[in-house]
Amino acid sequence: MKFSTFNEATDAVMQMIRAGEGDFNHLALALFALQKEHVPAYRDLCQTRSITANHWRDIPTVPTSAFRDLEITSLSPKTRTTAFHSSGTTGATYSCHWHDSSSLAVYETSLRAGIEKNLQPNNCQILALTPPPTEVPHSSLSHMAATAHPSVVFGGCITDTGWSIDHDIIYRACAKAIQTQNPLLIIGPAFSFVHWLDQLDAPIALPATSRVMETGGYKGRSRELSKTELHKLISKNLGVARNHIVCEYGMCELSSQAYDRIAGQQTAAAFTFPAWARSRVISSETGSEVDDGDTGLLQIFDLANIRSVLAIQTGDLAVRRGEGFELVGRATQSDPRGCSLALAEN
Repeated sequence: MKFSTFNEATDAVMQMIRAGEGDFNHLALALFALQKEHVPAYRDLCQTRSITANHWRDIPTVPTSAFRDLEITSLSPKTRTTAFHSSGTTGATYSCHWHDSSSLAVYETSLRAGIEKNLQPNNCQILALTPPPTEVPHSSLSHMAATAHPSVVFGGCITDTGWSIDHDIIYRACAKAIQTQNPLLIIGPAFSFVHWLDQLDAPIALPATSRVMETGGYKGRSRELSKTELHKLISKNLGVARNHIVCEYGMCELSSQAYDRIAGQQTAAAFTFPAWARSRVISSETGSEVDDGDTGLLQIFDLANIRSVLAIQTGDLAVRRGEGFELVGRATQSDPRGCSLALAEN
C-alpha cells in the first residue's frame, strides 16, 4: 500500500475509523512513508539515520517535546486553521499541534467514535468543566467537549490565575438533570472536579446512570488526589456510580484517545486505544518493548495524526497490560535513547 497524497491517506483512515477495523500495519507504513517525505523535521531525522520501517513497531517516534521546539507538521503556515496547545503550567512553553479542515475532521471523527463507545452519551445532557472553545480556542479538551454534543453546557471560565469553574452554571445544569431525570455526562480534568467538589455545600444525587469522563491532570492547579480518592469523592458527592466514572487519556499531540472502561462495566481495565491507534511500553535504555506487567515509557501510534506524525513518544511512565497500559506517572527523563532523542537535539 502506498499513499500519493494526504487526501488518499485521509480517506483510508476515515474508512477504518468508521468501520472500527482494518489493516493497521499497512496503513501505518503507508502513512509513515508519506509523513517522512512531507514533514521536514521528520524527514531530516529519517534521512540522517537512514531509517526504514517494515512494521509499524519500527516507525521512529517523535517526543512530545519536539512539538514544543519544532514545527512537526506537513501543513504550510497559510493552511493551518486550528492549533491545539499543551496545557502546561502557567508561563511554560507549550507544544503545538496544527490541523487543517481535513485533518480536524479526522480528529473529530476519531474522538466521537471513542466517546460514543465508552461514554454512550446519546440520552445524556452534557456538562463540561472547561471554558468554551471561544474562550480557549487552543484547548483540545474544550474542543472535544464541544464536538461530543451540539448542546453541551460549559461550566468553566477563565480567571487571572487560569481555568476556574462557574458554580452557578454547574448548579443549574445539575438541577435541570435532576428535575428532568435525564442522566448527566460530566467531562473535565481532575483539578476542575476538585475545585468544584471542595466548594460544594452538600452532596447531590444526579439521575441514575449519570456518568463522568475524568481526563486526569493536576499540574499544580489544585490539591492532588489519587485516582481512587478522586473517584470516591465524585461518587460520594454527585451520586455517580463508581463504574460510571471513565478515565480518558489524551493529549494535544494526539488525535485519538484511550479509555479505561466502557461506562457501566464493573471493573476498570487498562487504558486501550481504538483499532486505529496502538500503544507500546518500552525500556528507556534499550528501546525494546517491556514484558507484560513491567514498567517503561509509553509510545503511541495514532493513524488519525494525518498531517503531523503518527508515532509519538510520550513523557509518561506506564505498566504494560497486554495490548493496553496502566499509567504510573511522569518520567523524570522522558526521552529514550535513539531516534526520539536525536530528533529533539536537531
